[in-house]
Amino acid sequence: MDLELNNLDLIDILSERHLQLRKITEKLWNDSSDIYLSNSEWFIMARIYKKQPTIAFVSKNLDISRQATHKFIKILEAKGIVEINNVEYNKKDKCIRLTELGEECYEKNESLKANLEKEIADKIGPEQLKILKDFLKLDWGL
Repeated sequence: MDLELNNLDLIDILSERHLQLRKITEKLWNDSSDIYLSNSEWFIMARIYKKQPTIAFVSKNLDISRQATHKFIKILEAKGIVEINNVEYNKKDKCIRLTELGEECYEKNESLKANLEKEIADKIGPEQLKILKDFLKLDWGL
């Protein structure tokens, strides 16, 4: 993988590393759980963890089509990961929240990602990891 990264620009390097890390975290989860969850389902869960946003809000804040978001939410509901409720004072909107199982899954996955981050820190050095994270958090003016 590293040799392939040498000839890439910043955008492609970030993309390749992102895909690599997403594949690893997906495999870590699926190897340790009977509940299969896709990356899109994890993105939705991250947006609603400890919150109760409307489905419309979640749809607007993901880089997934509205129809696909609704489909993934229905799949998560069927798995017992999320619960959909009516919004008070609004018959059209629905809000979504993680169930107890959903929160357990999310927190277990956060632990798996923390372990992966520790492995990366062990490989490149904790200070290098901190610098990388700080650079990525900077305002890039975009």
